[in-house]
This record gives sequence, structure tokens and C-alpha cells, in this order.
Amino acid sequence: MAEKTTYPMRVEPQHVDFTLHETLVSLGGNILNVAGVDAQGKGFGIDVLGRENLSWVLSRLAMEFDYRPEQYTDYGITTWISDYNRLMSTRNFTLTDSSGVVFGRAVSQWCMLDLATRSAVDMSTTAELHSQWIVDAPSPAERPRKVAAPSGELLAAEHRVVYSDIDFNRHVNTMRYIELMIDMLPIELLAEEHRVRMDVNFLHESRYGQTLAVTCAETGGEWRFEIRSDDGTVCLRAAMRFE
Repeated sequence: MAEKTTYPMRVEPQHVDFTLHETLVSLGGNILNVAGVDAQGKGFGIDVLGRENLSWVLSRLAMEFDYRPEQYTDYGITTWISDYNRLMSTRNFTLTDSSGVVFGRAVSQWCMLDLATRSAVDMSTTAELHSQWIVDAPSPAERPRKVAAPSGELLAAEHRVVYSDIDFNRHVNTMRYIELMIDMLPIELLAEEHRVRMDVNFLHESRYGQTLAVTCAETGGEWRFEIRSDDGTVCLRAAMRFE
């Protein structure tokens, strides 16, 4: 029976903002890095998939943080896969401080991409890679929910996709999207500590040279975001709630 795996983390100065707490982007980046490291160590990472011209692509992500750890804090990220089907694999995470208290939870849903056709692969055809690593444990938080488009009075910004935005799949890096959204928020909101829940739906890839339109609006304490490419295609929708 497969078991959960834990990876050590430390909050260094380059990971914090002006409050001296780790940024949401750094926390999210660590979570996704752990996903990659764990997959590689167990034989189904992008190095293995790449030999067949395949790759992992994040489809939905939910993250919850009760607080953001301070500079020079040590913590651990535990990860496991709870299930998969033909189109989606669910990978889970908990973040635990040095005293053993869980302060963060995340649920991610991934599809396998054929890099030649840019279409999803039926994962039942590659089950031998990861079926043995399923852990009999539920997700630690509500799974990512479908997010509606922002409505009402919209804030808007534009961003041209440049070299530093793109990842190994040659599309915009996940955490770059989240940076673009966080940069739309009032600085006063980010200066205070809150419990945070974030749901992100990745709907279509955006690539080098495109100009992205980023819009957001706040309704009932929830900030909703939408990112469109210059041809009008919706690339991402997301929601953040600060409590």
C-alpha cells in the first residue's frame, strides 16, 4: 500500500513580502514543486512522460492557508494521490508547522497532455505508471470548485506574455497567473493576515507573445478573476476569499 510522502521546507528572505510572511505565490510554488519532485521520484514525472511526448498539466487547484509562515520558519509539505480516472488525477497536500499543526491544505487535479496535439490523454492507457501510488486517504479540503466569471464593477489590467512567464510546457506558468491576480488586490488587504481560500480553474493555455486581459471584482467578500487571451479565449477563472 502506498503512503504519503513529506518534504521539508524553509521560508527564506526571498520568499517573503513586506510583512515578513511567506507570499501566497511562494507557498503555491512550493506545493507545485513538491508535486513534480514526488512524481519524478515515483517514476511518472515529466522526465518519463517527455520520452513519449507527454506532460502533466494542471486543470484545477484549491489552496487554503490558515496563516502564512514567517521568515526563517521550517515546515513540511505532505503529498499523496487519492484517485484518478480517464481524464483527471487528484493530488493532495497538507502543510504542517514544526509543532505538528496543519496550517495549509491543497487539492490539485491534473490531466495528461499530448504535446503534439495539445489534447488530453486517456490516463487509463498509462495506468501502470501511477496506479500503484494511490493512497487510501481522502482529500484534506473541499476539492476545487467551478468558478463563475467576475461581475459588477470590474478592475482591469493587461499583461503581455514574455519569456519569464512561460514554463517547460511553453505556456504561462501557474504561479505567474496567480501573481497577476494578486497584483490586482488592494495593498491594504495583503498587509493584514487572513485565512485564505483560493480556487483556480485553468481553462485554456496562453503562450508567449499574447496579450492577456486580467479582470477582477469583489462580491460578498470574495474576489473573482478572469484572464482572457487577445483572441477573447478565457484562459483562467479564479476566486479568493480572505477571512
